[in-house]
Amino acid sequence: MATAGPPDGDGHSRAPAAAGRDATPVAPALAPARRMPVGAEAQPDGGVHFRVWAPDHRRVEVVLEGPEPCVALPLIAEPPGAAPPADEEYGYFSAFVEAAAAGTRYRYRLDDDAALYPDPASRYQPDGPHGPSVVVDPVAFPWTDHAWGGAALSGQVIYEMHIGTFTPEGTWAAATGQLAELAGVGITVLELMPFVEFAGRFGWGYDGVDLFAPTRLYGEPDDVRRFVDRAHAHGLAVIVDVVYNHLGPDGNYLPAFAKGYFTDKYETDWGAAVHFDGPGCGPVREFFIANAGYWIDEFHCDGLRIDATQAIFDASPVHILTEIGRRARVAARGRQTIIVAENEPQDTDLIRPVDKGGNGFDGLWNDDFHHAAMVALTGRNEAYYRDHLGMPQEFISTAKYGYHYQGQHYTWHGERRGKPSSGLPPAAFVTFIQNHDQLANSGQGLRAHVLTSPGLYRAMTALMLLMPGTPMLFQGQEFAASAPFLYFADHAPELTALVRKGRRETVAQFASGAQPDVQVRLDDPGSLTTFERCKLDFSERESHVEMYALHKDLLRLRRDDPPLAAQRPRGVDGAVLGPEAFVLRFFGRDWDAAYDESDDLLGDRLLIVNFGRDLDLSPAPEPLLAPPYGHRWAVRWSSEDPRYGGGGTPPPEGDKGRWHLLGRAAVVLAPEPEPTQTPKPAQAREAEAKPT
Repeated sequence: MATAGPPDGDGHSRAPAAAGRDATPVAPALAPARRMPVGAEAQPDGGVHFRVWAPDHRRVEVVLEGPEPCVALPLIAEPPGAAPPADEEYGYFSAFVEAAAAGTRYRYRLDDDAALYPDPASRYQPDGPHGPSVVVDPVAFPWTDHAWGGAALSGQVIYEMHIGTFTPEGTWAAATGQLAELAGVGITVLELMPFVEFAGRFGWGYDGVDLFAPTRLYGEPDDVRRFVDRAHAHGLAVIVDVVYNHLGPDGNYLPAFAKGYFTDKYETDWGAAVHFDGPGCGPVREFFIANAGYWIDEFHCDGLRIDATQAIFDASPVHILTEIGRRARVAARGRQTIIVAENEPQDTDLIRPVDKGGNGFDGLWNDDFHHAAMVALTGRNEAYYRDHLGMPQEFISTAKYGYHYQGQHYTWHGERRGKPSSGLPPAAFVTFIQNHDQLANSGQGLRAHVLTSPGLYRAMTALMLLMPGTPMLFQGQEFAASAPFLYFADHAPELTALVRKGRRETVAQFASGAQPDVQVRLDDPGSLTTFERCKLDFSERESHVEMYALHKDLLRLRRDDPPLAAQRPRGVDGAVLGPEAFVLRFFGRDWDAAYDESDDLLGDRLLIVNFGRDLDLSPAPEPLLAPPYGHRWAVRWSSEDPRYGGGGTPPPEGDKGRWHLLGRAAVVLAPEPEPTQTPKPAQAREAEAKPT
């Protein structure tokens, strides 16, 4: 680094006007090779181009840090002479610094402020969000996934994971070592909870503050790339959970550069809303749109899961979510991508094509199924479960239509909820019985299998994994992990007190959770012990081998049995068989095709689910139970198989049309030929016909 001038008041050196060539910022001979609109980018022939949006300031300097005295170099306003107040196209500052390179640490000084700030578009914060940023060269990583074509949502099995608790080590390297095992289970898509930089030693990641910087807690940026590269080698797609509705409370320096990043025009549950519409929003939109493409371009990720889209407000002619989706697909450069939204109001326009008035996403989380499933498993419909009964018709509706609520009144919200799902593919609805939020909201973070009976849980697991939606497992669910998943966040004391209060209020939504004896037992979100308790123990793959085998076999059945794998529109119908029993029939042919007598329906499958006690049907007039002509139903798979800890499965269809449905069980049936019978002589038939 060049020799600098005398230290200024804050102890850093400013480059003299006649500084050497290696220190003075200059314009490169050619236009800078930039991948993103802002940030520090290493140039192909050496040096680094710095660019930042700071419309509230007249002067910006980049301060290069290292073992030698720090050097402060001025950035140049774009266009030259621009000064606030300025139009939204102004306010950018940039410079090419030949002395900088990949690995250079730097921060920004704004006007005469003695403080130094990390880059709003930092690619890496090795000392956390309050420390210096580091120049990262994304093209230096030796990718091996050149033949990888990406993934579309249809046919996938998603696995939500939190890198910090997925393994005891809580690192990218340790998680990479588990990829082959996950692929062997039948997982096809890894959905990574947010991993951008945030303050503290541990957290869920939804309080991120450096949206371009993978957190230092799990490794370096190239460790993320290595994880994705190896995932692709094992046939696993990777999608990233991104948070564009708010930033965390500690380490968010965006307002220091531009107050226009946020707006008081809208309110969110987590603080100031991001400024996506109105005067001066252009660079803000550009920042977040670029971030969406960044994870797919520079990290080869296969798509996004976008958090709480109902809190992303935009009245612009083209919604920011539409532009985010477009940028993600462009960044994929021909690879298939998956874009999934979380949306509490269940706005199906998110997954309709852009030319039909939608946002062009691929999938939506299906809370309706989760809520009904938890009521069926536990018998409780407190708080936001109150509009769900866990009854057979709800699960038939999930299989046929996705959401239960598509415009009906919803008591919990006090208004209508949802929009129609007509014309949408079944795969668009991501179904689950566990996710990070719902586990933590139980207060004690208990897994669903702990809250119900083994047989009932096996039956519900079968339903979730075989129905036409896209199934999602939460880490460890495949082997009935004993580790809870609690809310944990390491903040400064004053913030920790607010987090504790917030968790108590969340749990108190449930009448049972509001009881003093429950509230006093809630785990402290700020405790390292709380975080450590949530780490998986992979030895349970062997000690819980029955549940592990159940998931493997179900996912194999889903993948290899064509009617169960089809996810075809109108490919399933259902009927209620009893107070807690129902049947789903998966059709092996196109429902809309003209029926032909030669079509014997041998490709059809039945999934019979009984969440209650044993049930006998005689007679059984439901037509969905009728086997193809000349055939009967035979058990293809049962949740009561002894391999899974069950007690065995007698044939559901008995003699003379009698049906016996096992309690708390799920059974898959396939057609088999009726046994050949020797025709009786005519005299015998006549004798049987005479009255006794």
